Amino acid sequence: MRFGYWTPIFGGWLRNVEDEATPSSFSHLAEIARAAEDGGFDLTLVPELNLNDIKGPNAPALDAWSVVAALAAVTRSLELLVAIRPGFHNPALTAKQASTIDEISGGRLTLNVVSAWWEEEARQYGGVFTAHDDRYARSIEFVDVLRGLWTETPFSYSGAHYTLDGTVLEPKPSVVPRVYAGGESEAGRDAIARFADAYLTHGGTVEELQRKVQDLRDRRERAGNPAFAAFGMAGYAIVRGTEAEAEEELARITDVRGSAEGYASYQDFVSKSQLDTEVDLRDYSVSNRGLRPGFVGTPDQVAERFIRFADAGVSTFLLQFSPHLPELARFAEEVIPRVRRLEDARSG
Repeated sequence: MRFGYWTPIFGGWLRNVEDEATPSSFSHLAEIARAAEDGGFDLTLVPELNLNDIKGPNAPALDAWSVVAALAAVTRSLELLVAIRPGFHNPALTAKQASTIDEISGGRLTLNVVSAWWEEEARQYGGVFTAHDDRYARSIEFVDVLRGLWTETPFSYSGAHYTLDGTVLEPKPSVVPRVYAGGESEAGRDAIARFADAYLTHGGTVEELQRKVQDLRDRRERAGNPAFAAFGMAGYAIVRGTEAEAEEELARITDVRGSAEGYASYQDFVSKSQLDTEVDLRDYSVSNRGLRPGFVGTPDQVAERFIRFADAGVSTFLLQFSPHLPELARFAEEVIPRVRRLEDARSG
């Protein structure tokens, strides 16, 4: 089981809490990364949005690729999983950037290919935003170009979205970066079974994840590809000394106000995606349906919950906290060692 965290480039993850004591500054993100490494975290996901869909589109949002390049220089062991939206990037230039960051990090860069959902952001930033299924078709070609440039010299390609003729990319990454992707529609799951190495999903219940993992395994087999390297899930963790204290914090952060700045972008996300789970206002309160897994309670309760998801086939957890730094540190101190002991007891 691997533990990761979302790098909070948006200033936190709560749509109903304005100030989460998590400033959108690189110095703070670097402090979080060092605490995560010291605490036993394995990776971080750096999300990519040019507008802030948590605090509202007028709030700050740092650039993912600038952040991940800087984190590569100030960390030593974290896997650096950075999001990339094909509709906003040239694949040849992305391949060059990734190879450079791979060199800076010593081979720790991986990619989360996101087929995009926010039409207004694409309008403001000149991104390509086409019909839902076509966005996944673009992602397939985008990854084909990346892998071709990372493994062949020269590389040529002719597709519906991209054309390259004798392109040279040097240096190449030390190891071809792993590609993660997530999606819940039929077209999304079929595409991901074709082009991704690992599958990511929003938070869900144990039962939902059991079904989803099996479905993706079946699609992967039908596509004639080897098994996914990992199944990852988002989650939001609340760890307290007593169950009552954890529930009190849960009530605080889910005090929904429909006028919150991020509500419009959340509605855009729901309408422009093809989700396999009905969402409600409680899901809106925390990013990426992070409350659905139920990582809320005492350290023992939360640790046992992770074991249930591991039994369902989830091997990688990408967590959010608030305030991010102290709660990540609490999780590292109180939950990760308990999970490791439970894993050792089961394997022994």
